[in-house]
Amino acid sequence: MRILVPAFFVAASLFMLQHTASAQEQEPPDILEIAETEADRLQRLLDLDGGQLFYVDSTLKHDYQAMDRELRELQSAKVSNSSMYVSVQDKWMEAIDNSYRQIFSQEQWETYLKNGAAKQQKAREKRKAKAEAALEKLRGGR
Repeated sequence: MRILVPAFFVAASLFMLQHTASAQEQEPPDILEIAETEADRLQRLLDLDGGQLFYVDSTLKHDYQAMDRELRELQSAKVSNSSMYVSVQDKWMEAIDNSYRQIFSQEQWETYLKNGAAKQQKAREKRKAKAEAALEKLRGGR
């Protein structure tokens, strides 16, 4: 019996180690899956009709893929300035919000804003203003 208990713990530890290693080797979620998941979330949150869901899904799939391409280009160019990556993300998230504004009804738009989008928009505006101020400072310094 004394041998069985430690053997059980060793076997359980090996199983856990193997499971953890395989979980770490999994690929990140596919961009299209992420877009579909977000479209489904918005459909539930905003009670989108079929046409709206189609436009949201199409917008997300296109814009997420375009954003991913730009981020990969920065990565392959070995850009290390994190603000460049954030700028690309902000550009595409703003484009998505602009599309949503045309797709959603006024009530849906307000619900969308109340559920975190307004805070994200303010953060993007703040980063944009900070970048513009830094650029203006550079121009004025000449």
